[in-house]
Amino acid sequence: MENKFKKVPAIEKCFKILEALAKSEEPLGISDISKKLGINKSTVYNIIYTLAALHVLNCLPSGRFSLGTLFYTLANMASRKSNLIQLAHPYLEFIKNESGLSVFLGVRSGAQAILVDKVEADHGIKLSSDIGLTMPPFAGAGIKAMLSQLSEDKIEELLEKTELRKYTEKTIIDKDKFKSELLRIKKEGIAYDFEEYIEGMIGLSVPIETGSKNVQSAIWVVGLKSQLPNEKIDEIVKMLLSVAKEINAVNTQKV
Repeated sequence: MENKFKKVPAIEKCFKILEALAKSEEPLGISDISKKLGINKSTVYNIIYTLAALHVLNCLPSGRFSLGTLFYTLANMASRKSNLIQLAHPYLEFIKNESGLSVFLGVRSGAQAILVDKVEADHGIKLSSDIGLTMPPFAGAGIKAMLSQLSEDKIEELLEKTELRKYTEKTIIDKDKFKSELLRIKKEGIAYDFEEYIEGMIGLSVPIETGSKNVQSAIWVVGLKSQLPNEKIDEIVKMLLSVAKEINAVNTQKV
C-alpha cells in the first residue's frame, strides 16, 4: 500500500541548501545560495540562521556559511560510510601509538580546516579538539597541507580574498611568503607550524588524497614544544610521509 504523505517544502529547501554547501569548494553567502537555488532570499536567511543556531552550519566572520559542528558530528557518527575516515582512522591510531601525541584528520572549507576525526594521546598532556571544530582562517599546519593541494591560481585567489591574521609573533602574515610556503609543501609533502598559531605548540601535517578534486584533506600531529625535540620531529615527519604515501596510493586508485 502506497504511503501517502504531504511533503514539507521547508525541509526540501533545507536539504537543497545543505547540498549546495557540501558541493561548494568555498563557503557561501545568503545571496549566493538564493541565486544558485532560486529560493527567496528571506527564506534562505531564515533557514540558514536556524541551521547556524543548531550548529549545523558555521557562520564565518565574512558573513558566509560553511558546514558546522553538528553536521560533522553526525557525519562522524556515520563514519563507517565515510571512505576517507574509515581508511584513515587506523593510521591515526598508528601515529598516536608511535608518537604518543594527539592526531587529527580534517577537510578544507575555504581557508579553514574542519576536524572530522581524531585520536587523542593516552597519557600526559593532551591537546584535544571536538569533532566538527572549524579552525580560524589559515591557522595551523593542517590547512597549509590542504591548501598546498590547490593550483597556484586557486591559492592566489584565496589569499586575495582573505586577510592573514597574526595569531602569534611567528605567524606568517606576508601573502607572498605564505604562498611560497604552500608551494614548498606541494613539493616536499610536509607542512609545519612552529608556534605560528599558538605559542608553545608545534604542528606537523601531510596532505591526503581524497579521490575527489573538490575535497582536500590532511592528517596532522600536534604537541607542545617541550614534547617535540628536533630528533622526534624528524621521526614523526618520516612517519607522516610514509602514512600519506600509503593512503594516497589507495585513494589515487579510486579516482
